[in-house]
Amino acid sequence: MPNRRRGEISAVLDGTPRVLVLTLGALAELEAAFGVDDLMALAERFGRGRLSARDAARIIAAGLNGAGADVTVEDVERMRADGGAAGFARIVADLLAATFGGEDASQSPPAPQPA
Repeated sequence: MPNRRRGEISAVLDGTPRVLVLTLGALAELEAAFGVDDLMALAERFGRGRLSARDAARIIAAGLNGAGADVTVEDVERMRADGGAAGFARIVADLLAATFGGEDASQSPPAPQPA
């Protein structure tokens, strides 16, 4: 069971319940992928709410890997989520809120808008 206080969330991908968490290593991976220098720049980039499908796949892959999975961005791009694209956007929004202290995900934070 995920522990929200540790930044963990749960999501169903390909019909399988999964735990995701953005560990420090996962965040460092995202800094490199998005070409930013620090966590503040990463948080600001995510705070704009404009993410591409590839951005969402990177964030979800980092969250899965942070929780101990061994997946690539390409693996995530082939996965399915309940609700389709909106379901993926909810997973990303929930994970970012858990990581950066945003709204409680049970209150359905606004989903990131496609870039």
